[in-house]
Amino acid sequence: MILSVLFSRSPDDSPQARFEALLDRHHGIVRKVAATYCRHPEDQRDLAQQITEHLWRAFGRYDPDRPFSTWAYRVALNVAISHVRRAALRDRTVESYDALDHEPVDAATLSADDDDRVRALYRVVDRLGAFDRALLLLHLEGYRNAEVADVLGLSATNVSTRLSRLRTQIRADLAPGPSLTDRPPLP
Repeated sequence: MILSVLFSRSPDDSPQARFEALLDRHHGIVRKVAATYCRHPEDQRDLAQQITEHLWRAFGRYDPDRPFSTWAYRVALNVAISHVRRAALRDRTVESYDALDHEPVDAATLSADDDDRVRALYRVVDRLGAFDRALLLLHLEGYRNAEVADVLGLSATNVSTRLSRLRTQIRADLAPGPSLTDRPPLP
């Protein structure tokens, strides 16, 4: 596990033990954020380790009166967005969608048409800006607009407006017509 790399065991009442317990309970946050922002498994592992390290370093500032998941998403998304910006500066692109590893898709049950639609959706999501990816991830995870607003530092109304625009944009990008590669990249 990633935590074993960061530190060794300590007494149960220590901040480290509390952090480990909370992270074990919410480990899906780290994994999902990493998978949303990185397509290759080794990049996902690297980003997950960076997120875990940042969560640990920031743990002293965590307010236990607030949900750990909200705080963890905020830290994880900030780390992931910074990671994406650094990667963009290195001009790295994703060319293979064969290595995609997202839980909701069961490849064994997909028809050829479904597989094409899933690949098209991944291409659309990959073209979204880092902030829109964060918004979409939290929405798809079932967070209410007020919770998304808290994580992203927006108003609930702004979240609702942005989600509506994002849905419209995704529908338009998935609609039959010119190929996605014929369209300019999204901001």
